[in-house]
Amino acid sequence: MIQLKNLSKVYRTAYMETTALKDINIQIAKGEFVAMMGPSGCGKSTLLNVVGMIDSPSSGEYFFDGKEVGHCSENELVDVRKENIGFIFQNFNLIDDLSVAENVDLPLLYLGISKKERQARVERALELVGLEHRARHKPQELSGGQQQRVAVARSVVSEPKLILADEPTGNLDTKNGDEVMAMLDRLKSDGVTILMVTHSPEHGQRADRIIEMLDGEVIMGGTTAPLSVVADNTESAEPQLSQA
Repeated sequence: MIQLKNLSKVYRTAYMETTALKDINIQIAKGEFVAMMGPSGCGKSTLLNVVGMIDSPSSGEYFFDGKEVGHCSENELVDVRKENIGFIFQNFNLIDDLSVAENVDLPLLYLGISKKERQARVERALELVGLEHRARHKPQELSGGQQQRVAVARSVVSEPKLILADEPTGNLDTKNGDEVMAMLDRLKSDGVTILMVTHSPEHGQRADRIIEMLDGEVIMGGTTAPLSVVADNTESAEPQLSQA
């Protein structure tokens, strides 16, 4: 599903040049759960932004589902992103003035889906994370763990092919962190591809594979996808939200 070839990202100002990513080569198979680890400042979040099409590479190639997207226009990237990618952020990024259901509904507003279908999808997503009884509440009325579960529901409501999770358990205690990881495990079992940035060795070990980064480079695990994952998912159907 994802292939990066000799990809680099350089930030330039009038006074200096900073290489955030250098000659990245990564392959991620459809349905694979990959954890990305490394010290702070090593380029993990930059790489996640490039994979999520929020940022563009300076050089190299990025193939998503067989299409080279690294040099697409911003309008083209928006279309690909909103139809295929869900995001989970460390700080939840919920809108306080909206209810839980309205926060989850946000990604669907940009897809031209009917109100009836949107409502059905929101209900399924909230059932998935066990928060259907909190649909009318505001984010500030929820605990941190519940807010992150809302963020998970928002990330899957559009039934994306890929979920990008940036430290999804970083602001949670052990119990709530384990609950979020269990949800990611469930999504993976439903066929969703997951790329997760984490500093937790325990949570990293729950992935199929760990990519290790240092100083803007991949030092281990970038190009070896498990053969069973590739074989099992090559012809699989598009993932759908669980009903329970």
